[in-house]
Amino acid sequence: MPPDNPFPVYPVTRLYLHPDLPAVKSQNFVQDLTWRGMVHNLMPGTEEHLQKGRSAGYIGFDPTSDSLHIGNLVQIMTLVNFQRCGHKPIVLVGGATGMVGDPSGKAAERNLLSEDTLRHNEACVRKQLEGFLDFSPGPVQAEMVNNYDWFKDFRFLDFIREVGKHISVNYMMAKDSVQNRLDSGLSFTEFSYQLVQGYDFYWLYKNKGCRLQMGGSDQWGNIVTGTELIRRKDGGEAFALTTPLIKKADGSKFGKTEQGNVWLDPAKTSPYHFYQYWLSTSDEDAASYIRIFTDLTREAIDELVHAHQKAPHQRLLQHELAKQIMIRVHSVSDYNSARNASQILFGQSVTEDLARLDEATLLAVLEGVPTIRITRDAITAAATVTDLLSETTQGKIFPFKAEARRMIQGGGVSINKIRVEDATQKPSYSLLHNRYLLVQKGKKNYYLIVAG
Repeated sequence: MPPDNPFPVYPVTRLYLHPDLPAVKSQNFVQDLTWRGMVHNLMPGTEEHLQKGRSAGYIGFDPTSDSLHIGNLVQIMTLVNFQRCGHKPIVLVGGATGMVGDPSGKAAERNLLSEDTLRHNEACVRKQLEGFLDFSPGPVQAEMVNNYDWFKDFRFLDFIREVGKHISVNYMMAKDSVQNRLDSGLSFTEFSYQLVQGYDFYWLYKNKGCRLQMGGSDQWGNIVTGTELIRRKDGGEAFALTTPLIKKADGSKFGKTEQGNVWLDPAKTSPYHFYQYWLSTSDEDAASYIRIFTDLTREAIDELVHAHQKAPHQRLLQHELAKQIMIRVHSVSDYNSARNASQILFGQSVTEDLARLDEATLLAVLEGVPTIRITRDAITAAATVTDLLSETTQGKIFPFKAEARRMIQGGGVSINKIRVEDATQKPSYSLLHNRYLLVQKGKKNYYLIVAG
C-alpha cells in the first residue's frame, strides 16, 4: 500500500442553489458531459435547447432490486451534472415498468416481481438516490416520480387507443431491442415495453414540462419512441441523450467481481470491498472513471492526472477516485474505516489501528482468510506461542513446532500486529472484539483464530 496521498484532496461537493438564483447558462451540460466521456448519442438540437435556459430532463430506474449498484452510477452522475449545470433533474422510479420488464440488452425474459416486492425496492432506491441529488426547494430541485401513479388506473383499451395507434408495428419492429430477440422469442409484454416507456416521456412532457430523456446507450430505441410519440400525439418537440456502455480497459465488465455486482447498499457490498474495487482500478480506467464518477472540475482533474503521471507508483488517481466515491455513496467515517482497514493488511499498521476496526469491517477485511476455530480454554492452556501456532491450532498455521520456532526467530510472525519476539513466551494477547486473534505468517499469509 503506498504512503498517504501527498496530493491536495479536492472536496466532495453537493449542489445547493438558492431558489432565486438564475439558471447557470455559462455551464454547457452537453460540452461538460462530452469532456467527461459520457455522451454516446445525441438527438440534433439537444445542446441548443439546453443552452436556451433552464430545462427539465429525466432518467428512469426500474426497481428490480432493493439496491442500486455501481452500474447505475453513470446515470446517477448524469443527473448530478445536469443539476449542477442549472437544470432540473427528474428521477423516474419505474413502479409500473418494473412490472413489465425491459428487453433492451437482455437475452431472455426476466422474472417479473410481485407488487409488494417492487414497492419495497422503490423505497430503498429512493433513499439511495436522495444521497446524490439536491431535493431542497428551488428552480433546479430534483424531483422523484413513480410511473405507477399514472399507469395504475390506465385501462388497457384506453392505452391502445390513446397510445398504441400513434406508433406503427413497423416502427416498433425496427428497434434493435426487438430485432435481437426475434430468434430466441419475445413476449408481447416485452414488445410493448417501448410504448410504456414512450408514454412515460409523454406524461412528463405534458405534466412536468420535461423535454429531455437520458439513459444508457441500450435505451436509445425506447427514448426516441417517446420523442416520436410526443411529436405524433401532441405536435411537440423533445430530445434524447444517451451515455456509452462503460467497459474496463482489459475488456472485462465494469461493476462486476467474482462475487457479482458491486452494490451501493453496504449490507450487500461492504464499504471495505466497495473501497477496494475503486482502489484496484488500472491507471487507464482510473483516468476515465475520475471524470465520469466524480464532479471534480476539469482543472482539478487535469492537475490530478498530471501529478499521477509524474509519480504513478503512488496511485494518486485511484486514491482520490476511491475517496470521492466512498464519501458520496457511504460517508466520511466509512471511507476512513475502509482506508484504515486496507492499511492493516497492506501497510505499516499497529495493534491500535487493528483494535479500532469495528467487527463487521474486520471480518470484511479478512474475508477469505483461513479461519481456525478453537475454544478460549485452548488458547489459555497453550504453554507457549509456539504451541498455540502449531499444536493448539491443529497444525493449520505451522504443521511443526520447529518450523514455527524458526520463523519466529527470523522475525516473520506477528499476532494482532505485534511481532512475536520469543518462541517460548506465554501467549497473552487481548482478543479483538473479545473473540479474534489475527496471525501473520511472513509478508502475505494471514490466519484468523476465532475463540468459541
